[in-house]
Amino acid sequence: MATLLWLEGGSCSGNTMSFLNAEEPTAVDLVTDFGIEVIWHPSLGMELGDGVQEIMRDCASGARPVDIFVYEGSVLMGPNGSGRYDMFANRPMKDWVSEISARAGVTVAVGDCSCWGGIPAVDPNPSDAIGLQYLKGNHGGFLGKDYRSTLGLPVVNIPGCPAHPDWITQIVVALAAGRAGDITLDEFQRPSTFFTTFTQTGCTRVQFYEYKQSTMSFGEGTRTGCLFYEFGCRGPMTHSPCNRILWNRQSSKTRAGHPCTGCTEPGYPHGDLEKGTVFKTQKVAGVIPKDEPAGMDAGSYMALAGLSRAVAPQWSKEDMFVV
Repeated sequence: MATLLWLEGGSCSGNTMSFLNAEEPTAVDLVTDFGIEVIWHPSLGMELGDGVQEIMRDCASGARPVDIFVYEGSVLMGPNGSGRYDMFANRPMKDWVSEISARAGVTVAVGDCSCWGGIPAVDPNPSDAIGLQYLKGNHGGFLGKDYRSTLGLPVVNIPGCPAHPDWITQIVVALAAGRAGDITLDEFQRPSTFFTTFTQTGCTRVQFYEYKQSTMSFGEGTRTGCLFYEFGCRGPMTHSPCNRILWNRQSSKTRAGHPCTGCTEPGYPHGDLEKGTVFKTQKVAGVIPKDEPAGMDAGSYMALAGLSRAVAPQWSKEDMFVV
């Protein structure tokens, strides 16, 4: 039986809420079907007060083995490196994280805050928030770039704001089944099985993207036009299966007419939430998107965009919504 300990640092609990809505497998399935012992979870654990402190001490000392250590939220280092902005069980949370991750079989970062620092790490970052092994796209983070769990793995990053519930439970099951060696990680330590394709893959507005047809009014992404050109959609450069593994088995941001915010990439939130960077495409000379689709340079994109618009069929310029 694999053991799992889930702790939460600087976060909104969004990944816990997502996790509890998992369907394949469910959070209950992890225990009943896959035999995972949940040592403690901030929303599910029965122990309080002295009981939690005893669990934490046992896990930190090695008296109670932790096969899978899941951490949600950023590590808060402030003020002045003390970590006292986030106290848990009479100690700074960062101290528990340091000791438990050193003994864990595998350490898993769930959500952007844990993976890259997330919104708490946006400048000026008053709490000195940092991710477990990254700060934005900079390798290192709280544990350092050389960190390896006792099974020899770096932190396994499952990003998202929040992460899709099934990404979490499926990776946890693989780890619990002893298949840690079978999980291929990409350059940012994300499981390649989920983070190789782009959010754009499966987007129902992709035909408008191909012919470079824009929607000029927010909300019309469900009717006509692509959200990439005016409303900051990052679907063409964001690695995620959001349009393949649908949310609630039926939708996604782009299918609902909302631009992809690129929340599975280490640069999230892109533009650090500066005025004019949210739901608005940043452009060069007011014409060309500042960020081109992955693998494409500005010159090639300009040539492709011009040709695509020139040959765009009439239907791509019309409202396709049908009652």
